[in-house]
Amino acid sequence: MARLTAPPPTPAPPAGVGLWLEAARPKTLPAAIAPVLVGIGLAWEAGAFHALAAACALAGAVLIQIGTNYSNDAEDFVRGADTEARKGPRRATASGAVTAVQMRAAAAVAFALAVAAGGFLIWRGGWPVLALGLVSIASGVAYTAGRYALAYTGLADVFVLVFFGPVAVGGTYYVQALDLPAWVLVAGLGPGFLATAILIANNVRDVEEDRAANKRTLAVRFGRGFGVRLYNACLSGALVVPAALALVSRDHVGVLAASALVAVLGRRLGRTLAVSDDPAVLNPLLGKTAGLLFLYSVAFALGWALT
Repeated sequence: MARLTAPPPTPAPPAGVGLWLEAARPKTLPAAIAPVLVGIGLAWEAGAFHALAAACALAGAVLIQIGTNYSNDAEDFVRGADTEARKGPRRATASGAVTAVQMRAAAAVAFALAVAAGGFLIWRGGWPVLALGLVSIASGVAYTAGRYALAYTGLADVFVLVFFGPVAVGGTYYVQALDLPAWVLVAGLGPGFLATAILIANNVRDVEEDRAANKRTLAVRFGRGFGVRLYNACLSGALVVPAALALVSRDHVGVLAASALVAVLGRRLGRTLAVSDDPAVLNPLLGKTAGLLFLYSVAFALGWALT
């Protein structure tokens, strides 16, 4: 008779600093860094690069992203969206490693540090920078907290497109140049589309769990197939933005390298999302989409600044 063996135990969550690093979701941080890089590249080409302002903008963006991730960790657990059936990576609050109160406190600390990092930017850029920072933090909290949380009403996609696109790129450019041409906001749509694609891939993977938790993402509202099409539409948008800017300006042809990256790598990612619902395949897809966003933004920034 074959011996029955118990399944291997679930690894314990990390302790101490490792716990908070994991809860910060490092794989999502390129979404915060990437649009700042684009804003820096645009400012460099315009002769407006300001090293301290750029560094503070980068620090603020990363800290707001971490605070949003901490808040999301707590609120998804409280709402019942993170359960044992979760397909994605382990979450600190759902695993019992910390309480929701502790995770909310950590989010508050991250947001406070973001305000501190933005102090110089507020002094340099005035009330528009203060208003932008406060709205960004409020939106990060409202992403999963409150009666009308963005992630639970299908509005998260618009939030990500706007705040990880034109707002982040435009804000980074403004704190350096103290000016904001309309074309900079258009350029911001490029990384915004790819940041939105990361969220869509996550929501397509989690569509059944989100439906059970009454998390009304667009994939839940309109079906998995719609989510796949929307993912591909975001890739197409990211491809078109630098190409259109290069055509209109009749210059900066190096920025077309960003379009080429999406054309080559994005097509494969879109096909994977369409044909597989295996978490072992879709979990890496999120990281690969984030990687594409980062490479795209580097290519966009360098292509614009150097040509």
